[in-house]
Amino acid sequence: MARRSRSFRRRPGGQPLRSLRYHEAVRALQERGRFGIRLGLGRTRALLRELGDPQHSFRGALVAGTNGKGSVIALAGSALRAAGYRVGETPKPHLVSYRERAQVNGELIPAADFARLVSEVLPRAERIAPRLGEPTEFELLTAVIFSWFREVGIDVALVEVGLGGRLDATHTWDGGVAVVTNVDLDHMDRLGPTIPLIAREKAAIIMRGDRAVTGASGEALTVIRRRARGLGVPLRETAPAMYLGAGRDGIEVDLPVFGRTRVGLRGRHQAANVAVADATLDALKEAGICTAGPEARRAGYAAARWPGRLELIEVDGRDVLLDGAHNPAGAAALAEALDDLRPFLSGGDRTSPSPATLLTAIMQDKDVPGVVRALARSAALEGARIICTRPDLARALPPAQLAGHWRTAIPSARVEIEPDVGRALDRALEDTQGPVVVAGSLYLVGAVRARLVDDPALKDPEDPGSEGSASGGERSR
Repeated sequence: MARRSRSFRRRPGGQPLRSLRYHEAVRALQERGRFGIRLGLGRTRALLRELGDPQHSFRGALVAGTNGKGSVIALAGSALRAAGYRVGETPKPHLVSYRERAQVNGELIPAADFARLVSEVLPRAERIAPRLGEPTEFELLTAVIFSWFREVGIDVALVEVGLGGRLDATHTWDGGVAVVTNVDLDHMDRLGPTIPLIAREKAAIIMRGDRAVTGASGEALTVIRRRARGLGVPLRETAPAMYLGAGRDGIEVDLPVFGRTRVGLRGRHQAANVAVADATLDALKEAGICTAGPEARRAGYAAARWPGRLELIEVDGRDVLLDGAHNPAGAAALAEALDDLRPFLSGGDRTSPSPATLLTAIMQDKDVPGVVRALARSAALEGARIICTRPDLARALPPAQLAGHWRTAIPSARVEIEPDVGRALDRALEDTQGPVVVAGSLYLVGAVRARLVDDPALKDPEDPGSEGSASGGERSR
């Protein structure tokens, strides 16, 4: 396989009059958030055309689905890196730094490159705005990421759909493989109130000439099959791998070809995700894009990591488990995983384990009762201490309202209110032998993770106008 240089190459062309500094570039994108989510492909297509269509310079898999998108990308990407490929990935949302959204072989886009590319994209966005309207934050970010992938040179891209699929900005790219992990009720105000309608939006990423993969079932699978059949696209349908057991560092499954296989991501639901990831690698091979053999897959699945998703961090001898769990399906997966993991976590005496402490916040536009009910099924939360807080976001549900939901769901719980996330975390870590579970919102997970994990790669520069090592810790949510 031909290897690409690891040096970051810049595309020839004129620079804007003044390149933004990193914090200015982040602010410019955040300001576009006022345009909200406006689904449609016209603005992104026009913007990419202005940039010379960078999306045509690489192939790979576009991954849609209600849950599991990030896990599938983490698993498949880890296997491809183990096979020696240079892999571009687009995890979302970011937890600490905007730069998490664009990665090559696990390395974040440098702050200077991010700022420069935003500076190049913004004038093009202004050029198309009179005709098509102002591009949104996600549309601009998609253009930045695709441009960076073209610059640095990648062998394969694994791109996560933002919302839905049919009208998502990422659907301006057809990489050759389309993946729909699963379909559940989420974003019903935008995608439709039923499973078939939501499935239709997600299945639309399947294009003529593609290879397609899905782990969906029931009504959703019927819709996806119809789409693939109508376009003459071969569809790989997956069932979850056989779950063999859980440990502190992940799970073990039985894959049809490989037999007993260790997966470095926690939770029984990863048995479904690793099956989809494995089928995605098969589809990438069939499409002539890349090949990951059995040894690379085994090594990759075992080494896979996905920050903030059932991530385990040790703090002064106590275990802190971080997970977004922002919809009922995600909360149910966390509840199941927490019970499986409980014997391996701090205070995990098998006969009389110490109660867990839950630090939680939920956005008010989510199915709050559904998330609370699903998570409350965990035996580890019976009699638990539950601390309700809120990240610094207008969308966050007031802690007092959230506390009411928890008191109803788990009458035996000791429910507390602490609006400040930092103080809430300090309280959660005090006087407890059991694990601390942080869940309900990736915004909360990001805020907590930034306080607990000192990761130099996530520290954005105070003066990002120059190249060099990042210093300082400016948050860029």
